[in-house]
Amino acid sequence: MDEAFVLTPEDQRKTSGKRRNHRRDVPYSRLRLLRAKVNIRESQQSANYESDVEISDKREDRALTSRDVYTSERTFQTAVRPISFEELATRAIRRTTGETLSFQGPIPKAIQYDLATNRRILTRLFRLPRNADIVIRDFSIGGDHPFRAIAVFVDGLADKTIINTHILEPLMYLTNLDHQTPRGQWLDHIKQALVPGNQAVAFKTWKEASENILAGSTVLFFDGISAVLSVETKGWEHRTVGLSQSEAVVRGPHDAFTESFRANTGLVRAKLRSPRLVTEMLQIGTLASTDVAIMYMDGVTNPKLVTEIKKRIMGIEIDYLPDSGMLEQFLEDGPISFFPKFLSTERPDRVAYGLSEGQVAIFVGHSTFALLAPVLFWTLLQTSEDAYLRWPFGSFIRVIRLISLTIALLLPSFYIAVTNFHPEMIPTDLMLAIAASRERVPFPVVLEVVLMEFSIELIREAGIRIPTIIGPTIGIVGALILGQAAVAAGIISPLLIIVVAVTALASFTMPNYNLSFSVRLLRFGFIVAGAAFGFYGIALGLMILLMHMVTVRSLGVPIMSPIAPRRTSSPDSLLRGKIFKMEQRPNAYWPLRTRKEAEVTRGFDPRVADSEEAKRARRGWGRRGRVKK
Repeated sequence: MDEAFVLTPEDQRKTSGKRRNHRRDVPYSRLRLLRAKVNIRESQQSANYESDVEISDKREDRALTSRDVYTSERTFQTAVRPISFEELATRAIRRTTGETLSFQGPIPKAIQYDLATNRRILTRLFRLPRNADIVIRDFSIGGDHPFRAIAVFVDGLADKTIINTHILEPLMYLTNLDHQTPRGQWLDHIKQALVPGNQAVAFKTWKEASENILAGSTVLFFDGISAVLSVETKGWEHRTVGLSQSEAVVRGPHDAFTESFRANTGLVRAKLRSPRLVTEMLQIGTLASTDVAIMYMDGVTNPKLVTEIKKRIMGIEIDYLPDSGMLEQFLEDGPISFFPKFLSTERPDRVAYGLSEGQVAIFVGHSTFALLAPVLFWTLLQTSEDAYLRWPFGSFIRVIRLISLTIALLLPSFYIAVTNFHPEMIPTDLMLAIAASRERVPFPVVLEVVLMEFSIELIREAGIRIPTIIGPTIGIVGALILGQAAVAAGIISPLLIIVVAVTALASFTMPNYNLSFSVRLLRFGFIVAGAAFGFYGIALGLMILLMHMVTVRSLGVPIMSPIAPRRTSSPDSLLRGKIFKMEQRPNAYWPLRTRKEAEVTRGFDPRVADSEEAKRARRGWGRRGRVKK
């Protein structure tokens, strides 16, 4: 394209004035036209880049003044723009491929027949060649009459060994193609050549093709075929199955979920081997899609529950969803409440047991935690180890956790209420001991408790963030040094150190991380209530808390069920029942199959058999004492 550059009228006026002033002194040349031509010839046969710049001066009979020289140089610099390296690379691609760099216009929804057009769409869709990890490999299919094809994959997500051995090599040596038939019918033959080594799925839209490329698969484009083949070649590096970090147990499996999406679902299937186990795939994200899997037991889980979860997930509009913790906040009922509405776990055995009970499991991308819903409050106080222990031991541990929950929630506020408002409720010797320990303390009890609780939170957070090798040491040594120094300085009473330490130990017994956060936050609320009104404030706070808890729901299920509302359910709620007596699934989940055990599970025991026969006989009698026919 030729571009002519002339002087502006303002420059011409300045130049003409300068000429009139110097007409008698210096000969000059009048610049009528400055023209710059930049010719870029693109040819498939020639790889030479030619750029000719012509500056013609039609009248050379006069000499240029200094003003004219300055004006011409400035105009020349504006006309001849320096060419960047990216533009040179663009022109080189155009010369070698014989096509434009990117697709012009809106990207179509369907795959195109022309391979060159599909390549231009790929260039525009994935920002090539700037995007360095998107690889496009050209190859030919068929022996004597080859036709072109390309393989597209992401370097780092796809296994190159699988691509070379199981995709490119079989297709390059494929010779049983009938060239008399249309190319649209060749897709089945190509798919059959790839099936023995990989899973190949055909797609016809750009959305499906791009999602499979970004998921680690290799997508094949063919010249003359308006469809693509997506071949499973995922092979990125990930952490192997390791030990559970937040839900450690003494008895039971020790494996935990990893950052591999398919490995996590596979761990659940390995433990729950049933054809009823269904895994439905969804995707979230407008900027970057994230895989979401919904697992449930068909015929056991209530389908209304599955439908509700899918409706909530599909209604989420977000650019990027990195972890299951964010999805939990999007799906929960009543986001203002402190109590969790989903059970977050990293243990496959707990997910498998929840699925068998009628719950729904949700896996998000590369998150190491799965979500179980709906959840009950009593479930948050349970661990997977409870089911592996005999019922007296499991019940004892659950009672310990319930007492620990009460201590972690109310002990500091109880200490404040007794010290400030109700000293007559404790023995005289204990009251005198408390008064003597606080004789040199300059702060009120409330400020004293808040300072110690804040110090415990600092130590807890520091122990988590500091490297694992010295983290526990910092927690123990820091607590000892701070406590001893505070008591020696007379800032904190010794009895308060005991109260805060017991409270911290009780909070550490919470098996659920989200529940422990709820208890820690609510503890400060009860501290304020106890400091303001004593036991009356604590009682009022408990009443408000219980009223709130009976209204909290998890996907429509009250979390305090089966106690509030009261209904007959499995004995595995607050306490651990006998394993052979837990015949029913929790009614709060509304399962399709309520019974999970036979009426007689210990048939070898004559006492159990006789008692079961007696129960069946009693159930068989009518209201008048006669057996129903």
